[in-house]
Amino acid sequence: MAENTNRKPYPAELRERAVRMVREQEGAYGSRWAALTSIAEKFGCNPETLRNWLRQAERDEGTAAGMTTTEQERLKELERENKELRRANEILRKASAYFAQAELDRRNKP
Repeated sequence: MAENTNRKPYPAELRERAVRMVREQEGAYGSRWAALTSIAEKFGCNPETLRNWLRQAERDEGTAAGMTTTEQERLKELERENKELRRANEILRKASAYFAQAELDRRNKP
């Protein structure tokens, strides 16, 4: 059975609270994974999801390597813009070819 991929993302406040809780309570657990599992259950999310939130928070703070949230958003924006420009260029290329052919046809008429 297919999973529902149309879920709305968790609210930012919930993500921030869960990450903060992991950081505050991590020492009370035997491992980071144990903390993630326990706290994720309290927030109703998957431990792997919470681990990803924690890793992203570390990247955003500059304590871990990788793209920050701002950089990821900018990249997505640039990719959308690039796709739109490619589409516009293709339309212009086709229009140019059409008008060039029309001009040749007009010149070749007696």
